Amino acid sequence: MDEFASFQQSIDYFLLVIVACFSFYFQFFENASSILKTFTILNLYLLGTGCQTLNSMLLLWLTWIVLLVEPGFGLHFTYHNSDQLEQALDNIHSRCPQISRVYSIGESVESRPLSVVEFSLHPGKHEPLKPEFKYVANMHGNEAIGRELLLHLADYLCEMYNRKDAEIQKLINITRIHLLPSMNPDGFEKALTFKDLNDWVIGRENANGVDLNRNFPDLDSLLYLFEREGIPLNSHLLQFFSDSGPLEPEVRAVGRWILLIPFVLSANMHEGDLVANYPFDLSRDGTERRYSKTSDDDVFKHLAMSYSTKHANMADPNHEPCPLAGEDFSRRGGITNGARWYSVRGGMQDFNYLASNCFEITLELGCDKMPDPSKLKQAWEDNKNALLNFIWQASLIKDKKSGEPIAFANIYVVNITNTNSPVFIEHSVKSAVDGDYWRLLTPGTYNITVLAEGYLSNTKTVKVINSKHTEAVRLVFHLTPVEYGEQQRIQDSDLQFIPLQGDTNFPSEYFTGNDRYVVSDDSDVDDIIDNGNVTVAPLHERIAVIRSGYKIAVSGGSAISHIRAMKMYTVTIIRQMTICAIGLKKRMLFICWTALLKILAKRRVFVNMEA
Repeated sequence: MDEFASFQQSIDYFLLVIVACFSFYFQFFENASSILKTFTILNLYLLGTGCQTLNSMLLLWLTWIVLLVEPGFGLHFTYHNSDQLEQALDNIHSRCPQISRVYSIGESVESRPLSVVEFSLHPGKHEPLKPEFKYVANMHGNEAIGRELLLHLADYLCEMYNRKDAEIQKLINITRIHLLPSMNPDGFEKALTFKDLNDWVIGRENANGVDLNRNFPDLDSLLYLFEREGIPLNSHLLQFFSDSGPLEPEVRAVGRWILLIPFVLSANMHEGDLVANYPFDLSRDGTERRYSKTSDDDVFKHLAMSYSTKHANMADPNHEPCPLAGEDFSRRGGITNGARWYSVRGGMQDFNYLASNCFEITLELGCDKMPDPSKLKQAWEDNKNALLNFIWQASLIKDKKSGEPIAFANIYVVNITNTNSPVFIEHSVKSAVDGDYWRLLTPGTYNITVLAEGYLSNTKTVKVINSKHTEAVRLVFHLTPVEYGEQQRIQDSDLQFIPLQGDTNFPSEYFTGNDRYVVSDDSDVDDIIDNGNVTVAPLHERIAVIRSGYKIAVSGGSAISHIRAMKMYTVTIIRQMTICAIGLKKRMLFICWTALLKILAKRRVFVNMEA
């Protein structure tokens, strides 16, 4: 019996050594549940053999592991290569199969997958009334903090949902979240190979040597051209663009993804500084350090602040700036306009805004592009609250859905918070296939107008209140179809034009009281507002406004081919996406119209994101 007991004790000590080794090398486990299962089996064995001393020691080891890795969170803080990243995503999905999906949007130059993990109540399906959100990281291969943060964010969302955390469950219940940890896996593999060199360039570009954040279609330049020509086209511009050079496979894949899913909000993660950067990235005159704002400048500043103020240090004025930084962004709230910092042509955040409904900002998450792995845990702690808070911003927006879904309707907004000075926001969004859409707005009061071809427009007023972690206000529109064979009277009340731009007495642009159409002209208000007969009638398969013999026609083709010696106006009764409200003087009519048609004819070539 003594020999058997001695043999048993030797086995127990041998097992204890194995346990210690597991404890020391736990980082090789991508799933913490594997560690817990191992300890459970050994614990049951020791209890069965009556070895209470070793069992107590085992429990101490288990406690140590629990304190270090947080049971249930399956990732160690290290850099995961491409194979490890794919395995980590699969492990996360296996723990939360009911609310997650892993899918690929394409491949890199070297055929590595561009894998996305999605969290939603119904993965793989766009649900009306739920906003689509995305994070993109590792666009520059040697900027790897964001890559690891998104892996840990996915791990955190899964685990906390399983733990029935009320806030995480609510977030996933009302939002569809997409996380792309690596847009440039080829560059990352190269950077990982040479990470000890602490180089700021190796791995930045993709395998073809192209900077992916300079390779998107340059819609900024097209927008600025339209601005110079007086053409107020300022959203969904890709269909007018034809000057793009070759698109890299990673850019083509992400561009296709942006156009396929009706994303509302997004952030693109970089490293090298500590700041939240918002559009536009390209300055209007091409020079450096020139503020270039969008029509939604206030919204973008709000979004950037929503991240910077929740970050541990980004908005802290006492935090030291990055050693190589030229500016101390923390003294400005940790945010900057992109072009005000430095001008970027062909960037992704501007492409999101000008090609789709999506509002994207760029996050610079640290001074070091690829710091020592020992610093990754602190990076997670610094960013965790900000990462979650930014996703919540998708619920600070307005949602509207028609009774019968109307796809690709155009939504326009007038800020009437200051009733004496209404502001028309010159950036429209479009409804999705299911008839729903989302519009990011800061707190205030707004007139929301929906215009769709074949329907009378509809306008409603909504008040936006910035409440923490609340669902979007729902505003339902029911549009009345227009019978093209019938004339429909526009009431005199429809002629209450609101001056939007220029001098109050001689404004250059107007918006109707019920938002039926926008008119531009260089004359005074009295010249436009008239109680004469105004009707809506078909004209060249479009809707036109006919007033007392004056033809006020939408832009396009021969709609104004039979011009009489009279005043002309262009009006936004919209087809698909185009708002054309151009002020035309009589003497400039033919010149401006010819120039407009030439520009549109030249530019109306869709950039093929599929090729």
